[in-house]
Amino acid sequence: MVTYQGRDGWEALGDPTRRAIVASLAERPQAVGELADELPISRPAVSQHLKVLKDAGLVIDRAAGTRRVYRLSPEGLGALRDQLDTFWRRALDGYQDVVVHDPDGHPTQEDS
Repeated sequence: MVTYQGRDGWEALGDPTRRAIVASLAERPQAVGELADELPISRPAVSQHLKVLKDAGLVIDRAAGTRRVYRLSPEGLGALRDQLDTFWRRALDGYQDVVVHDPDGHPTQEDS
C-alpha cells in the first residue's frame, strides 16, 4: 500500500506551479534542472514543489548519475482518477434522481 505521509493529492495539486510540473512530467520524465528551465521559478523552488508532489504520492524519482529524474506515479494519479470517477458517478446518479422524480419525490410520467 502506498502511503502519502499526510499530504493529500488534491491539496498538492491546488498550487498552479505544481499543476504545471505535473503537466510537464506528463510529457516525459525530467530532472529538476529541466523543469526549472521550463518554469519561471528557481531549481530550489522546483525541488520544494517536487517534494510536496512526492509526499502526496503523485511523483516518483530515480537516480540517474548525479541527478534525480522525476516522473508521474501511476498509482498516485490512479487513486485521484478513482476518486473523480466516484464523484462523477454520484453526480450522474443525483442528476438522474432529479430528472426521474418531481420536486416532491414522486416518479415523473416517464418513470410510471
